[in-house]
Amino acid sequence: MNSEELKHFLKNLPEKSGVYRYYDENGTIIYVGKAKNLKRRVSSYFNKEQESPKTRVLVSKIAEIKFTVTDSEYDALLLENNLIKKHQPRYNVMLKDDKTYPWICIKNEAFPRIFSTRKRLNDGSKYFGPYSSVKSMNTLLEVLRDVYPFRTCKMPLTAENIDKGKYRVCLDYHIKKCLGPCQGFQSEAEYRKNILLATKLIEGDIRSVIKALHAEMMQYAEAWEFEKAQAIKLKINSMENYQAKSTVVNPNIHDTNVFGFTEDDESAFVSYFKVMNGAIVQTQNLEVRKKIEESKEDLLAMAILELRARAEDHTHEILLPFPISCTFQETKIVLPKAGDKYQLLQLAQRNALAFKQDIHNQRELLEAGRPGIRLMQKMKEDLMLPKEPAYIECFDNSNLLGQYPVGAMVCFRNGKPSKREYRIFKIKTVEGPDDYATMKEVLTRRYSRLLAEEKPLPDLILIDGGKGQISAAVEALEKLGIMERVSVLGLAERLEDIYRPGDSLPLYVDKKSETQRVLQHLRDEAHRFGITHYRKLHGKGLVKTELTVIQGIGKETADKLLRIFHSVNGVKNARESDLQQAIGKAKGSLVYKYFHTEEIEMGA
Repeated sequence: MNSEELKHFLKNLPEKSGVYRYYDENGTIIYVGKAKNLKRRVSSYFNKEQESPKTRVLVSKIAEIKFTVTDSEYDALLLENNLIKKHQPRYNVMLKDDKTYPWICIKNEAFPRIFSTRKRLNDGSKYFGPYSSVKSMNTLLEVLRDVYPFRTCKMPLTAENIDKGKYRVCLDYHIKKCLGPCQGFQSEAEYRKNILLATKLIEGDIRSVIKALHAEMMQYAEAWEFEKAQAIKLKINSMENYQAKSTVVNPNIHDTNVFGFTEDDESAFVSYFKVMNGAIVQTQNLEVRKKIEESKEDLLAMAILELRARAEDHTHEILLPFPISCTFQETKIVLPKAGDKYQLLQLAQRNALAFKQDIHNQRELLEAGRPGIRLMQKMKEDLMLPKEPAYIECFDNSNLLGQYPVGAMVCFRNGKPSKREYRIFKIKTVEGPDDYATMKEVLTRRYSRLLAEEKPLPDLILIDGGKGQISAAVEALEKLGIMERVSVLGLAERLEDIYRPGDSLPLYVDKKSETQRVLQHLRDEAHRFGITHYRKLHGKGLVKTELTVIQGIGKETADKLLRIFHSVNGVKNARESDLQQAIGKAKGSLVYKYFHTEEIEMGA
């Protein structure tokens, strides 16, 4: 487009709201923008010297301009947003979440399930969210199951399958977490009635659900059905407890969105709250990466549209920190200056600032090349350690009835396996199945060597086991004089509890936390590594174990017996004369007596 063509094009642009698109010489869209006045906005790129270097580069690459007129600025914002998502132009803003948030899904099926998911499918199901706090989402799901029990199984509960009696109730039915629709104990109509009430609860309308439950409770009480009335009362208590944890302002503030905003030279940071009955029922943060000279009003408007679209939110009131030119259909924009709404807005503003600081911290960590430092700090805090556990060694023992004992040691650096530092220890001094003595030997050998070679000791030693294994480990470390230089923890397998030396009660750590996952990964890796090498070293021996424990029968004799009789069972069922013929009179009699005498002396 030469200068004359451009001048003619700009002269004939309409003075109406709309969306304009810039193309480069290859016909690729490089920028999409919206305008309240297309003629004024597009002309501004060419009628004055651009201060921003990015804008100057953009203008130099424009080879073609196209536009679309819209009925309103809101329609222009919608179209702009859709075109940016579709074409992802090089010079447009980038919308970035702080993470992939989960949703609550009510599945489109007979007897719908309710569950959390990070994938939104176009399958007719209802999705609520996203939830920035997984903890609050899980709490809500627990309350839903207490108040309106629903199924978790994936069986196709068609009327035909239920009538044929294809299914049986599971444990959830017996612990009152499901009412047994699979066997017809709950009708689909009653089930869907509960799902509708559960939907209201998810949407934050706790007040009306409690009101409905209270009316139902009074009906049971008036009919003298006090057990049923008490069950409803417990449900109301669960919901009131959940509501109490979420209420932050005046409960009369209902069906409101709140947006906090802050920015730096590269991005805008927006925090979004959805408020129902005075409770924040949904939150999310969004980073809007700048590309050219976008105003803060345009950045906030784009973020509002994006966040409300993701949450499928049609709230009729929005609280903002500053005015924007764009209006949203059937939505009132409020700029509170005092009162409860102002306090809510200030909370959103603080949240946006915290999000901005978190993003800056993350980038600093990445630039410093230490992506695991946050995890290390969290583990130090959770496990009450004197320093960050950047270097961890974990120990596990393996044996079969005391035969072929080995110790396995795995090493993690910054929360990740360092496989070149894994070690296997063949037990030399312990006879019989003695886990405590085996643990002492392994730790003594490991850290005697590190001390002798003047190598650094680990920040944390993790023992696979409970109090007994920890005591054995501490005894070995104290004997070496290094107990004050290292931290020791035990991970008990049965309940995944974490124990510290000398503490009778386990250390409390959230079972779903990153800290717990790293410790479990360490333990599982040590177990896997030990078992793998155990099988490599003693695989053949395991097959012959029952023969080689017979006093006087060695490996070669056991091999010969298995070749002739094919299995230990074949040896056991053989006649004494056949055994004597195969391996000699004396040894044949030993083997026969071993399998046919109730009490015999067994060799080591």
